[in-house]
Amino acid sequence: MRVVKTFYIETFGCQMNAHDSEKVIGTLVARGYSQVATPEQAELVFYNTCSIRDKAEQKVFSRLQQFKKEHGKGKTFAVLGCVAQQEGERIFEKAPHVSLVCGSASYNRLPEMLVQLESGNRRVTGLSLDTDETFDTPLTRRDNPHRAYITIIEGCDKSCAYCVVPFTRGPERSRASASIMAEAGELAAAGYTEIQLLGQNVNSYRDPSPAGWDFATLLAHVGRTPGIRRVRFTTSHPRDFVREIVDAIDANPSLCNHVHLPVQSGSTRVLEAMQRLYTRDDYMRRIEWIKSARRPIAITSDIIVGFPGETEADFEETLALIEEVEYDSIFSFKYSRRPNTPALALGDQIPEEEKGRRLAVLQERQRAIQVRRNATYLGRVEECLVEGFNKATGQWIGRTSQNKTLNFIRPARNAEDNLLGSYIEVKVTRAGPNSLAGESVH
Repeated sequence: MRVVKTFYIETFGCQMNAHDSEKVIGTLVARGYSQVATPEQAELVFYNTCSIRDKAEQKVFSRLQQFKKEHGKGKTFAVLGCVAQQEGERIFEKAPHVSLVCGSASYNRLPEMLVQLESGNRRVTGLSLDTDETFDTPLTRRDNPHRAYITIIEGCDKSCAYCVVPFTRGPERSRASASIMAEAGELAAAGYTEIQLLGQNVNSYRDPSPAGWDFATLLAHVGRTPGIRRVRFTTSHPRDFVREIVDAIDANPSLCNHVHLPVQSGSTRVLEAMQRLYTRDDYMRRIEWIKSARRPIAITSDIIVGFPGETEADFEETLALIEEVEYDSIFSFKYSRRPNTPALALGDQIPEEEKGRRLAVLQERQRAIQVRRNATYLGRVEECLVEGFNKATGQWIGRTSQNKTLNFIRPARNAEDNLLGSYIEVKVTRAGPNSLAGESVH
């Protein structure tokens, strides 16, 4: 039988999924597969999926059906990630042309599953969550030549009422600190200058080795890796966010001036219904730790509107909270009913029209905050990691330590320079709600 040799992979969802795809690609390439740019060119088509919101899940099944109808003849389809774990073998019924269904906890078995596909098996599964392993592999294919992800913890032990992650990613499993530090050193030696530490609850990290590091200790050590200029981390859970994390950021310039701390709601009553394990006051105490740091730290967050039972007064508390915190940006969503979650049993569902109204109000209020926040950067000089060039505008695309996009121009005499991967000092001359603009200072 002819072995499938070309593959295409499309990734939906978060940075964890993006990094998982890098690992899958590395595994495939090591087995002699060749990645192609479009699904039309591929013999094996992977969809690495997200099930956090209903829309993302619907998009995957829509893509599967559309592509099967238009270009699917003779191809092998695989569904990976959270939708695969959530739906399991039901995917074979919903999309009979799918041959592989594999959740993230089973990626370490991907080589043997590929053997099954190559031998003609058309119903291959990897759905076990019974593992102590995290999917770290030397076969990772990095998509960015300057920034690299490192998974330090997989899964989640929290039980947020709206969230499918414990069912799709399994329980928390932390990597040994020595393994993480070795990978950081290898990345630095390979020329990477920015590292992002990843986990569903990254600050829940607990070193399983005798060293016994907590997250703040790990962060401090990674920040001292020779050759690494920037270290980021996501996503933090407020319950496990301790003051020592802020102290580590203050003590090490390579730790970026940015914390993503999802709040989800400004109402303690709603937070309790969400089973978030903290109150509004608990959360604001952590915001004060961040704001009292010796250097200014940008704060971003996630917010859900329209959770079952959320009153107009609860929503007003969320609006008041974003005004008090003054987030640099937020990811905001309407509550979405997800399978297996406790919130399914809650009454008092908010009508879709009302959820949409609240989301629009929240986003407009946050936009005004971002206009004010970004205006404070006018006249400041910020260091940017250069990520790209926009030919249409003649601007380089940079990212600041605060995770803000800063588009800038260079003096004409330096127009031919290739700045990708460089760190450039840029003076901010314009500010909008979503980005900054300026000119390099040398």
